[in-house]
Amino acid sequence: MFILVTGASASGKSEYAEKRIMSLTPQNENAIYIATMQPFGDEGKARVEKHKKQREGRRFDTLEIYKDLDSTECLNFADEQRKNILLECLSNLAANEMFDDSKSSADKTNEALKNKILSGIQRLIKKSKNLVIVTNKVFSDTMDYDSETLRYIELLGSINQSLARYADEVVEVVYGVPVFLKTRYDNAKIQTYAE
Repeated sequence: MFILVTGASASGKSEYAEKRIMSLTPQNENAIYIATMQPFGDEGKARVEKHKKQREGRRFDTLEIYKDLDSTECLNFADEQRKNILLECLSNLAANEMFDDSKSSADKTNEALKNKILSGIQRLIKKSKNLVIVTNKVFSDTMDYDSETLRYIELLGSINQSLARYADEVVEVVYGVPVFLKTRYDNAKIQTYAE
């Protein structure tokens, strides 16, 4: 099963996603946590350490994959284990790919970036029991952005739309409350997930 979890900043989407993937993971197994936040500077490193401490004891095997989801390390680990996977978060992954200085300009077009990211996610879906991806809600504010930020928002929005069409479930977390936008389950099952 593939579940896409979205929401605004500090909406509770990450906490919900962690609980959701663990609800699908047998008690005697760990889930894979793919962390995409690339730490920059002391503040970034401190934030990553804080997140690691928050995950302690939660039955996650953490892989730090900042880009290239279809990397050998990521896919081999998933393939060997055939486990549940939580990818946290797509927003960081898209930014890491977009602002990767080692890429040529042809590889940095939104279309090329979208195809690369979606290809990696499709391979993860095939290699996992269940996959939960956390992303950010974009285009919900009325702010004006510079052209590069707008291009990033358009990239993430386009990827989110593609994934939402493909996902078994799409959940928006609003103030800590999961709102099911798409599900393959009946209402009785949805209630158990929201509790």
